[in-house]
Amino acid sequence: MAPADVTLTAPTTLAAARQAVAETIAGQREKLLAISHQIHDDPELSYDEHRSAALLADQLREAGYDVTLGCYGLETAIEAVIGQGDLTATLCLEYDALPKIGHACGHNIIATAGLGAAIALAPLAAEAGIRVKVLGTPAEEHGGGKVDMLRAGAWEDSTFSLMVHGMTTGDVAVERTVFTAVERFQVAFHGVASHAAGAPWLAVNAGAAATLSLTAMALLRQHIPHTANINAFISNGGAATNIIPDLAELQVEVRAADLDVHRDLKQRVMNCFEGAAIATGCTWEQHATENGYAPVRHDPDLSRIWDANLTARGRTLDDSYDLGGGSTDMGNVSQVLPGLHGTVALTGCEAAPHQVAFEQAAASPAGDDAVLDAAAALAWTVLDVAHDPELRADLLARQAARPAGATTVDSI
Repeated sequence: MAPADVTLTAPTTLAAARQAVAETIAGQREKLLAISHQIHDDPELSYDEHRSAALLADQLREAGYDVTLGCYGLETAIEAVIGQGDLTATLCLEYDALPKIGHACGHNIIATAGLGAAIALAPLAAEAGIRVKVLGTPAEEHGGGKVDMLRAGAWEDSTFSLMVHGMTTGDVAVERTVFTAVERFQVAFHGVASHAAGAPWLAVNAGAAATLSLTAMALLRQHIPHTANINAFISNGGAATNIIPDLAELQVEVRAADLDVHRDLKQRVMNCFEGAAIATGCTWEQHATENGYAPVRHDPDLSRIWDANLTARGRTLDDSYDLGGGSTDMGNVSQVLPGLHGTVALTGCEAAPHQVAFEQAAASPAGDDAVLDAAAALAWTVLDVAHDPELRADLLARQAARPAGATTVDSI
């Protein structure tokens, strides 16, 4: 059933539908902010977001959605659907937190903004001829739940997909935002242990190989594009000072804004480890520790509409600001169907995501404003697409032209 203060009368024009969204979100204000704060104050890590997922699933059921909690092979994934239209708009909700610093990436804002948009769209779906699909996507911070869900077919029936992320500084036009590809992996060097003073000549020093590889990576940094980034640390470098280690392990990540650049850079990083192994006489191996994330590909039409709708909420966009460096598994979604990864500023917050001050701002009045403005902008964007005959036809044609299984293929 729908919430008591959600109007179920179907408006007959786009303007009326947009007004209905604004009124619904205003009417749901206290409830939405309470949910945002509840998620914020109860942070759960990747793939273990049981309480947050259950809370969101309950709210979607209350709004009239057909809800499945635990789907696409993930216990904390959500699928919720309402409407029978030929155009399927898929909203993504994230709700995992970071180790030790909680919701310092503001996923409580992401989840609640998406929920608010879903609640506002529920009574409008039939009249707009749309099918609204909500996907609760676990483990964005570490693991890549969207990649797991893509492989399982979660977006196969989607025409387009969208979400919003809280951000510091001012509001930024979508096309100015850059979210890079990232791959994370572990490298292990294997050598021969020996007494560090009694018989060092019998050792093959895995620790030396790890140190040499980090030095090679440091020298490589001078020669990579400014939109790329490489980082690593030694997670296991030995057990005692008088034992030359036979095993050293590193945790590594490679990022780049362009997929071709990313692939080339990863090979150059691999060469650092190969060279270190040759120089020290070690053997080495590597394996992925998480799903790889692709760069976000912003659909220009969705981006234009989102920017206009965020402005309509009274926000001023900065077209000159370059926001980049982070990564998201929404990039994988955007590579296989039209996607939007908008951002909304926590006004007055100078902290960057993944800082303690940003975690505090995510449940502040600025974070609350971001929830409400983003919820409206998301819902308006869906309605604007649905009521634009040319864009709607184009998106549906692109969906029809997609081969079966096209959204399930890894793009990195």
